[in-house]
Amino acid sequence: MCGMAQDAGALDVTLAAAAGEDRQLYEELREAFRESVARQVDLLSRSRCDGNWTVSAMRLKGLAASFHVDPLHELAERALEAAPGEPTVVRALAQWLAEFSEV
Repeated sequence: MCGMAQDAGALDVTLAAAAGEDRQLYEELREAFRESVARQVDLLSRSRCDGNWTVSAMRLKGLAASFHVDPLHELAERALEAAPGEPTVVRALAQWLAEFSEV
């Protein structure tokens, strides 16, 4: 979980810069990020065609890059290189999301 704390640290810095002193805004932004990642992971888990898989993986990559979350970025890259529906990629993303949600 140490790695997850570091991931959250990079995200926290980015969100803090956007929210300033507004703690409620910070929490809303963090939840919106989590929901966006969850939505794309869900779409990946149900995707069976190249187009849908690629769109969801690219959206995850964009989220990761926008918020400086390198491990998520690496997982999105793995998804882009994998065949649609690749279970190891989907499981890794679901695990990352579960750990992120616990922090």
